[in-house]
Amino acid sequence: MQSLKRLPGYRLTEHNWKRIAIDYAGILIGVTMVAIGLDVFLVPNKIAGGGVSGLAIILHYLLRAPVGTTILVLNIPLFYAGIKILGVGFGLRTLIATIILSLEVDLFASFAPVITHNLLLAAIYGGLLTGIGMGIVFRFRGTTGGTDMIARLVHRFTSLTVGQALLIVDFIIIAIAGVVFNAELALFALINLYINTRVIDLVQEGVSVSKMAIIISDYSEDIAAAILGDLGRGVTGLEGEGLYSGQKRQVLLCVINRVERGKLKDIINGIDPKAFVIMADTHEVLGEGFKRHQVF
Repeated sequence: MQSLKRLPGYRLTEHNWKRIAIDYAGILIGVTMVAIGLDVFLVPNKIAGGGVSGLAIILHYLLRAPVGTTILVLNIPLFYAGIKILGVGFGLRTLIATIILSLEVDLFASFAPVITHNLLLAAIYGGLLTGIGMGIVFRFRGTTGGTDMIARLVHRFTSLTVGQALLIVDFIIIAIAGVVFNAELALFALINLYINTRVIDLVQEGVSVSKMAIIISDYSEDIAAAILGDLGRGVTGLEGEGLYSGQKRQVLLCVINRVERGKLKDIINGIDPKAFVIMADTHEVLGEGFKRHQVF
């Protein structure tokens, strides 16, 4: 996001202050969940599931260095990149989130209970908790630093999701953990990493509850009228042309929920059984008839 100084005429109105307060509250909640996941599940079981936190866990067992303090030290060189490319506001969020995470990890380590020493349970629940926390932090335009920041930079300039970018970068760190600890712990770290990245994407993108339908038919007007009348859904007509036949047709675009999928297929089949239909999952639909626009 742009820094406040780059926005001409930008003023910190009451609405803007409220938005900033919500952002930092969300970041605090997310960071706290990450810290708990590290102290309760991952650090005690030597599961270095990637990221700067994974490196910090490795160094903790090699040098007896506090995990939280190590996270902060490792993140310092990365702040400049975030501020330079993503703006002062983004860098400030990252700085605050990383400091809070470092303090909470070392603080919670003194009294946090170790719920399980079962490596599989630790990998699963550690991945769930840290994934939810990191997803919340990302959703409120922050990071916990380290490879999270690298992933956001990759996400900004490529088609990769944040979770996919993290998966690639963190795989290297897990390989290092496998050498330092053992191959079995690296395998559990891979499980943790997979769960973590999937949960991050789920928190950011939401559960797929809608379907997008693209309909190509010689009877597009009749199908559109039936969708509008029977389903009560809006339909958009797009101008299309078959490049093989050279025939111009109207392509219909419609978004429905899962419950309406069967009825839409019945409508199309009843009017034109030969219609060409594409249905795809949509992770998030904003606007009338679906989810309201929200500021995150």
